[in-house]
Amino acid sequence: MLAYQHAYHAGNFADVHKHLTLHAVTRHLLRKASPVTYIDSHAGRGLYPLGAAETRKLQEYRDGVAPLWQRRERLQGSSPLLDDWLAALSEAQQGEGELSHYPGSPWWLARTLRAQDRLQLFELHPGEHAELERQPLPGNARRSFGDGLSGLRQCVPVSTPRLCVLIDPSYERKQEYLEVADALLEIARKVRHALVMVWYPLLPAARHQALLDALRASGLRKLWRSELVRHAPGDSRHGMYGSGMLLLNPPWGLDAALGEALELVVPLFGDQAQQRGEWWVEE
Repeated sequence: MLAYQHAYHAGNFADVHKHLTLHAVTRHLLRKASPVTYIDSHAGRGLYPLGAAETRKLQEYRDGVAPLWQRRERLQGSSPLLDDWLAALSEAQQGEGELSHYPGSPWWLARTLRAQDRLQLFELHPGEHAELERQPLPGNARRSFGDGLSGLRQCVPVSTPRLCVLIDPSYERKQEYLEVADALLEIARKVRHALVMVWYPLLPAARHQALLDALRASGLRKLWRSELVRHAPGDSRHGMYGSGMLLLNPPWGLDAALGEALELVVPLFGDQAQQRGEWWVEE
């Protein structure tokens, strides 16, 4: 359970999918002045140097964020969301024009914080939490060493009018899929208007189906999912063949904005790559 360290996978295609979705959500939330509490249940380190030993071992960013970064000028003007995301990504780099770092979800969330907002980060891996503690964050961001799903349950309801949650575990244990479903359902019961994002991997074993089935059976309304598929599930050369994002109460228009951006991104991930979005129950 404590073996996973995201530094080995930083900047891969799933990170692009996840953080482009996260950025789309925060852009919408910032349109209103009312305070938001953000909760990140599995925060990781916050910022990943691509030259670090762990990241160099697999270099997954070369097939993820790197081709997007290399074509950023060509893509400029094609999608407001993608333009904004790439501009934000450039803020995390140390050399002009050089892709030196990939920012994790704490970085993406912290950069949007206004004085009236709050950010709560959870990380259970001691090494990852130690790295997170070293990251500079604004004063209205808190870091907690502990289990994110348990901490999340203790945090809700929140004192601010709006709540935005990112749940992004490693899924090293197959039970985590149903634990995530239970956590999302509890949040929905306590805060009906909560905006919740759940990331899940697409693997040949299809264990994510237990998560999706549990939520389909729950009767929750306003669920939308986005999936980015790199290649066929049966391709034995790879493990994770795709990335999924499930959103409860997504902002109006997010599906169209994200779909437009992903249509530009997906061709960079190979001939077999495709993306799909689906409303489960639309009010």
